[in-house]
Amino acid sequence: AMAEGGGSSSATLKRCLGVLRDARNDSEQFAALLLVTKAVKAGEIDAKTRRQIFDAIGFTFPNRLLASRQPPAGCPEHTFRALGLTLLACFCTDPELAGHSQILNKIPTFNDILVSPCDPDATSMIDDAYQCLSAVLATTRGPRELVTKGTVSALCQAYLNCGYGSDRALTLLLGLLAIAEAKCWQRDAPHLLAVLSKLSNDFLKAEDMTKFELCEVLPHFIPLSPPLTQDSQGSECLCRLYKGLANILGSKLSQSQRDPALKLAACLVQACGSEWIPAGSAGSKFLALLVNLACVEVRLTLEEPEPLETEGKKEVVTACYVLIEMGIQECLREEKPLLEDVQKMQLMRIMEEAFGAVIFYLRQVKDEELQDPFIFASVRILGAWMAEETSSLKQEICELLPFLVHYTKKLFKEGSTAPQPELVSTEGSVLPQDALRLLLPAFCHLTAEDRPRDILISEGAPALLCEYFLRQWEVLASECGSLTPLPSAEMSLQTACGIFLNLVVTVPDLIRQDKTFSSLMDVLLKSLPVLLPQKDHLVLTANIVTLGLMMARILTILQGTQPAKEFFGAAICFLSQAHTAQAEPGSDSLAVAVSPAYTSTWDDIRELWFLGMQALASCVPLFPWLPQAVLQAKWLESLSELLTRVAPASLDFELIAAFQGVLVELARASEPCRDVILSHHGVEWANLYGMAALEQCLSE
Repeated sequence: AMAEGGGSSSATLKRCLGVLRDARNDSEQFAALLLVTKAVKAGEIDAKTRRQIFDAIGFTFPNRLLASRQPPAGCPEHTFRALGLTLLACFCTDPELAGHSQILNKIPTFNDILVSPCDPDATSMIDDAYQCLSAVLATTRGPRELVTKGTVSALCQAYLNCGYGSDRALTLLLGLLAIAEAKCWQRDAPHLLAVLSKLSNDFLKAEDMTKFELCEVLPHFIPLSPPLTQDSQGSECLCRLYKGLANILGSKLSQSQRDPALKLAACLVQACGSEWIPAGSAGSKFLALLVNLACVEVRLTLEEPEPLETEGKKEVVTACYVLIEMGIQECLREEKPLLEDVQKMQLMRIMEEAFGAVIFYLRQVKDEELQDPFIFASVRILGAWMAEETSSLKQEICELLPFLVHYTKKLFKEGSTAPQPELVSTEGSVLPQDALRLLLPAFCHLTAEDRPRDILISEGAPALLCEYFLRQWEVLASECGSLTPLPSAEMSLQTACGIFLNLVVTVPDLIRQDKTFSSLMDVLLKSLPVLLPQKDHLVLTANIVTLGLMMARILTILQGTQPAKEFFGAAICFLSQAHTAQAEPGSDSLAVAVSPAYTSTWDDIRELWFLGMQALASCVPLFPWLPQAVLQAKWLESLSELLTRVAPASLDFELIAAFQGVLVELARASEPCRDVILSHHGVEWANLYGMAALEQCLSE
């Protein structure tokens, strides 16, 4: 009678709650429950009443309803389940209840409802299931629970079935991917690929505004890992996306149509580089068009007086930066290039104009704007350009250098952890903005030239770089001296060594006078003995050996300290083990060759080795204890044996000169070294290899 009486006034609802609490049997409770759920569906309850309902029945009664398979007489078989779901959906509007374990363990039930065949009169159950899942997604534990309990595959299936509520399945998927993309793809890649396949197919076929709406949706379904190119279905999706974008970008577009297309293209570049663009004439024209459009967009936006006031403009320009960076890489690519030489030259000119606009924009940046992630993105792309194009925009770059040093210094000192702008969310991660790392290759080029080097020095860049080097070394060797594989830190250290080498050669007085270089030298002395045994870090070892030896020539305060002796011992070990004797193919004789441990990295360390040999020779007269270190390492004996065994023709002039440089200094500075050389037939092989200076020294 209560249920039939209708009405959902506050007084009636309170009576129903009383019945729910005090019901003597299921019939009374069910009658009251019908009226409560009617009020719930009508949206007539507030947070207080919702809590009263929960206090009256808790989770026990909805659980019984969900488990029941026998409906009341004359009712559809899903009646009890529908009531239970309505109550749970009501409870889920309370965030505290939405994260309750009793809700979380119902996730498989919600999933089942989405993928089960839908009766026309059961759509309310689907609505309630979506409401519950949406509420769970908004909780702290929710996303992880949804992924592990199979919601991703259920949502994919619901969307692909195109049944009632499939649009909500897509919305929920987008929300879940935004929070836990990597976990979703790791667990449910086949299902997500199926959705991407449908979306890309719809994208290719659409001839109306749907095409541009899909440009907004598709980036969420393009994973950074695993690469789509590794899967045949993924490759087919990429092919459709390429064709669809080619159709769009080859047409006349409004701003609102072009922006989503550029963002989708940038997303594909982030995930797959240029692999999604086919080789051949059509592909090269598309790539050139893509980069061209990105450059035009950057210029049009950043040359405006108030460039980024329009909502969403920063995201579009950031997407254009991704496309331009691909343009830089493709212009430099020599093996199987997508672009022809004429296209490369045209794009380099267009990109130069875009970077002129980036520089113009950065010169207007105020101090309070430095934490803006878009500034970071702008500095990043400029760093990529400066690292490769060393002759372009020299005047403008010199004028911007004070800002770049100030910016990198501020971020480094503050240890900024502002989020970087990304087109594809990576689990909501917050990464440190290491702007200096992005500019190191550019600074390496610039310190080789007088004017930019003078500006960098006057702005305090060397001291900043020394501090940065110390910090990166701590990062690399943080775990009890055991080096962890951190390629970015190692690459930063190598590039910083290149900058310091430029300064050592061009402004040695700076090394002498600036106290920070003494701190740097201390780190080099201590790091090399730790680094040398780690064979996976040979390029960094070569950099530290060479830099340390060249700085030692200037900072002669190292006399005989234990760290200095350990450093030189390690340096001698590195230099002395680079060459060996091996059999010449098709011959009985032996030839000098790069040692197997050095072979894979020799192209990267060859110049550093020769520079290190020169620096070691220069150090011998400065450090009286150094010849003794060479004797202890038995280098003279092993070198004499090498030169005696191999065919003289297998040594080129440069290698002979490097060996002779060190041998002459040792023979001059140390009688014991001279005696070892002589006792190992030094005069004979000096004559054999044309080492005139060594011959003369030994005969004196």
